[in-house]
Amino acid sequence: MFMKSMAFLAASLTFGLCAAAGAVELLPEAINNASIASVPPDRPSEAPPQPQPAIIRLQVLLDRAGSSPGVIDGYYGENVTKAIAGFEAMQSLPVDGKPDPEVIGRLLDDEPVIAPYVVSEEDTRELVERIPEDYAKQAEMEHLGYTSVAEKLAERFHMDIDLLKALNPASGFAVGDTVSVAIPGAAREGKVKRIEVRREAGQVAAFAEDGSLFTVYPATIGSEETPSPSGTHKVKGVAPNPTYVYNPKVNFKQGDNDAVLELPSGPNGPVGSVWIDLTEPTYGIHGTPEPSLVDKVSSHGCVRLTNWDAEELAAMVKPGVIVEFGD
Repeated sequence: MFMKSMAFLAASLTFGLCAAAGAVELLPEAINNASIASVPPDRPSEAPPQPQPAIIRLQVLLDRAGSSPGVIDGYYGENVTKAIAGFEAMQSLPVDGKPDPEVIGRLLDDEPVIAPYVVSEEDTRELVERIPEDYAKQAEMEHLGYTSVAEKLAERFHMDIDLLKALNPASGFAVGDTVSVAIPGAAREGKVKRIEVRREAGQVAAFAEDGSLFTVYPATIGSEETPSPSGTHKVKGVAPNPTYVYNPKVNFKQGDNDAVLELPSGPNGPVGSVWIDLTEPTYGIHGTPEPSLVDKVSSHGCVRLTNWDAEELAAMVKPGVIVEFGD
């Protein structure tokens, strides 16, 4: 249940990263020292020319707090507003999605949000040259892995690859290079009792055994042509590193492919790095090869999260967990 497209996030010119005559270099110190109190309550309508330090810091802090902003990219998009709203709900605050002083006060910590990382030999393993769009060609590959060290690191640190490159403009991401990366939160741990899939909000909310809201993720949830299921279902099982069986008679038509194809596993496969199977046949909650497009384009009926959010959720569920689809 998967489709690729393109999208761009809207954000603000308010934060002054760019001078009037040109862009200022994006530095770790500027991000670590940025005041998130400067983030306005409402998202401006015009996109900035490059990522904003205060937004990068805000996104990392939201990630650490368990309310995922999706990819950390430095833009004040809808997923930031939704993550703030999710954090407010988790904290039992009035929910309006605005970064008011109460929200900021509860988010702040003294740890840097950008830190150095040394590229290792392990980071160069299991890479592939490219991922063809044609499923028939993907089916001929052994693994649908990352196409570069930069892509691999971007996902590990929950970053948009363009932000990673903007922070490290001179790096070739070779073994031994020291690069600047975001330091998001460790994966949440616990038991999820119930999941809400919220179509209108474009979110997945996970609730703990005591009924409290535990985590919130931005999500792509079906489309008008191929909507997600309705009603209440259950988790049937979890498949890490899943292969993907493409059947045009059951799923959708991709290119000129009329035959059933089995695509290999890998983070760049159609369902990403993990599949949470639902009792509704052919539907699941899964990862994606394009994390920057989560809740920006439609899907073929399934629920799509970033790979890291899907992996976190998958580790906290077991067969029988309730999944409620609503508006």
